[in-house]
Amino acid sequence: MPELSPVTRCLRDLRQGETGAFERLVDLLYEDLRRLARIQLSGKGPQTLSPTALVHEVYVRLADRDDLDYADRDHFLAVCSVVMRNLTIDFARRRQAQKRGGDRHRVTLDESVLRLDSQAEDLIAIDEALTRMEALSERMVKVVECRFFGGLTEEETAGALGISERTVRREWTKARALLREMLGTAA
Repeated sequence: MPELSPVTRCLRDLRQGETGAFERLVDLLYEDLRRLARIQLSGKGPQTLSPTALVHEVYVRLADRDDLDYADRDHFLAVCSVVMRNLTIDFARRRQAQKRGGDRHRVTLDESVLRLDSQAEDLIAIDEALTRMEALSERMVKVVECRFFGGLTEEETAGALGISERTVRREWTKARALLREMLGTAA
């Protein structure tokens, strides 16, 4: 029997309920998680949230979840990318609430704050479009979550979702076209 990779061993230990397995898994994949977080935050998310803070928030959200069973590395990263999406959407909504009066003590205007507010609006619009898209195709939304929010490659997305790379390409193309239509953008 071939020797298991450290990630595979951690996943096995996690399924068996071994104490510390999740922490070891995160340690092994920490740089991959930071890469996903950097992609998540690059140009589309609120810049006041750091990749490190986002990874730590993912850890907090997933550490005590016994109901999740990760099939492999790609599946774990896909789950983390969905959690990152939800965290950045929540953060964007909080920024919007502050913009609308939830943070009344602010008196100065700064161009970077205006840019962040615009990005928050865009992120919320994308989230709302994905919610509508889910009624048409849940798989298409999962591909978008992995590719756009998680920064996974076609190969990683295919592995995480248990579909072929060709299907990923097809769903990704359809999803981008549908999102352009829903958001009214030409890009």
